[in-house]
Amino acid sequence: MKKIELKKIFILVTCILFFLPSCIPSNKSVQTISFMITGDPSERQAYIDLVEGFNEIHPEIHVEITHIPSARDYRTRLATEFAAGNPPDITLWNYRRYANFAASGLFEPLGPYINSSDIIQPEDFYPIAIEAFTWQGELMCIPQNISSLVVYYNQNIFDTAGIPYPSNDWTWDDFVKTAITLTKDFDNDGTIDQYGLGTEISLYRLAPFIWQNEAALVDNVDNPNRLTLSRPPSLEALQWFVDLRQIHGVIPDRVEETAMDSESRFVGGITAMFLNSRVGVPSYREIESFAWDVAPLPRNKTSAGVLHSDAYCMSKATQDKKAAWTFIEYANSFEGQSLIAQSGRTVPSMIEVAESPAFLAPTQRPVNSRIWLDTVSTLQLVPVISTWQEIESTANEEIERAVYGEITAEEAAQLIFARTEEYFLLGVTAQNK
Repeated sequence: MKKIELKKIFILVTCILFFLPSCIPSNKSVQTISFMITGDPSERQAYIDLVEGFNEIHPEIHVEITHIPSARDYRTRLATEFAAGNPPDITLWNYRRYANFAASGLFEPLGPYINSSDIIQPEDFYPIAIEAFTWQGELMCIPQNISSLVVYYNQNIFDTAGIPYPSNDWTWDDFVKTAITLTKDFDNDGTIDQYGLGTEISLYRLAPFIWQNEAALVDNVDNPNRLTLSRPPSLEALQWFVDLRQIHGVIPDRVEETAMDSESRFVGGITAMFLNSRVGVPSYREIESFAWDVAPLPRNKTSAGVLHSDAYCMSKATQDKKAAWTFIEYANSFEGQSLIAQSGRTVPSMIEVAESPAFLAPTQRPVNSRIWLDTVSTLQLVPVISTWQEIESTANEEIERAVYGEITAEEAAQLIFARTEEYFLLGVTAQNK
């Protein structure tokens, strides 16, 4: 081969080697993690905003969101995918429902991750929320929110009736008298047109009233063996709850509730008060026909509330745990929790965010958002036990029967004890070693 041809080849190869790296895409690949959520359209949008904010800082991590509108379908889908061994990398769990998965070793403990974080630390969060997701000595998931049950009330109905809005220190008697006053049959046809109160009929709704009567929900808070609704102070609270329908008639009967649930009645302006957590705020902010606000639960012998809290959990099967933690860490940072709080859906578990305008939002309803923060010290937990979902659903059936007059409160308490005993025997608790 001629020297001139060798020289041309050498020059060509040198040029290719010199310029080629700038033409080839970077070897740094984008990592993909999966994130499954549930909730209404406003919640979905809040998580989309969260992911967009995360991507501005971490473009190297792609978060793939799957949205399941129905909470029931969400739980069913997760149970199926965890059982099949291919769960999403990150999921949101209520503390009442994560225990069965934690007991089965399906979550990656997040205590070591947060303890070594430069962005968040356990002390940044309300202690009770951290406690709720501490499983057998390890922080299993990072709490996103901390809510409690409050009384939403229609200010227009109160104004029309000429009665004052609920105070921050009202009592059971005040509460019942108000509900009676605001329950109306306007046309005297024997059918109630406006109820004073609406509520889900459940053990979860009943629990804070049991505690307010200085009574116990279970025999042992850390390692419960039974529900104690048949004990006198607890039974008194159950009877008071049952009497809301059976004696006072301030909530709909079973047929009416089936035809139109109490939340729909509240949104429609035909129920004066409704018990709910913070979850209802995004929907209620869309109400244009009346003004509304929130009040604390009424107190009895003492003040008490029940914790509502969800957390980000990482699946044990997650391949890229570092990327998954990076997202969870951001989601629970000041910026991340602020983005979610702006949707109205959550009471942030991070104390600094809860005290900020991102949550308190003085220009938006409810005006009295601070009530969630002022009552944090009164919150209590229902048991964190792997069979709690079965215990709660079984108890709900009997409480409903009592409220709707099919059995007495005492009969309901005895049936609840008998029907849930096996679930307590089978359950694993957060305190068991």
